Amino acid sequence: MEKIEPAIGIIGGSGVYGLEGLENIEERVIETPFGSPSDTLIGGYLGDRRVWFLARHGAGHRILPSEVNHRANFWALRSLNVRWVICATAVGSLQEKYPPRSVVLHDQYFDRTSQRADNTFFGEGIVAHVGFADPVSKNLREILYQAGLDEGVAIHNGGTYVCMDGPSFSTRAESKFYRDQGFDIIGMTNLPEAKLAREAEISLASLAMVTDYDCWREGHAAVDAAEVGRNLAANLKTSTKIIRRAIAQIPTRPNWPEHSALNNAIFTQPHHWPEETIEKIKPILGHRAEVRDA
Repeated sequence: MEKIEPAIGIIGGSGVYGLEGLENIEERVIETPFGSPSDTLIGGYLGDRRVWFLARHGAGHRILPSEVNHRANFWALRSLNVRWVICATAVGSLQEKYPPRSVVLHDQYFDRTSQRADNTFFGEGIVAHVGFADPVSKNLREILYQAGLDEGVAIHNGGTYVCMDGPSFSTRAESKFYRDQGFDIIGMTNLPEAKLAREAEISLASLAMVTDYDCWREGHAAVDAAEVGRNLAANLKTSTKIIRRAIAQIPTRPNWPEHSALNNAIFTQPHHWPEETIEKIKPILGHRAEVRDA
């Protein structure tokens, strides 16, 4: 089997539909057992690092948050030997200290979604329970934080991301409740990505790009699409600068804790694994799919 060099994945959120500076560009249309990814994957090199870019909502922003096929996205990325993923994601701020156009590198999530069955590769005869107490890669988050500081960005290290279904924004009651709980930011897509990345043994960290104050702030207009759009344009430049600087600092060898997340997570004995399930999630199982009968 041909060995593919470990690669870095970039998932672009609202307003982020490409990555400037890629060289030796190629495109891959990948069909997965879970359906089609959000869009064609764009590959290339930044310096000497292999990078794959995927637009979360598709080119032209065609896919609702609840319609994003996260499993297909991460199956496709893992099939290309992506071992680190940086997500750019638009969020609302739940605290005064995170104004619009600032960046939050959250390290925790609070789940308010309703589609949890779609947030795992496992089932159909193979049971796995990955550790998720610390859902974000600390090493990758620190690299992004330093890159943000070096670029002079208003960047905050740590915080809790509330993940909701959308597509509508929060009610005032919901927004005030999350704020009173001490949560920091709110979005619609990043938690499923973190769960699937962990199962795929991919190190993930996210640039949460603040577009608004949600609707809790007294004397501040409720969030609307126009305000979000204006801040998205500014955030695009910020995220691009941070990502380009961070990529050069990511190691070439995938040996962080997330890269072995399945080692003690699969409960089903290998001789019980159904062949059809092995085939379905072979990129996720990695070498385990080849040695189970050894």
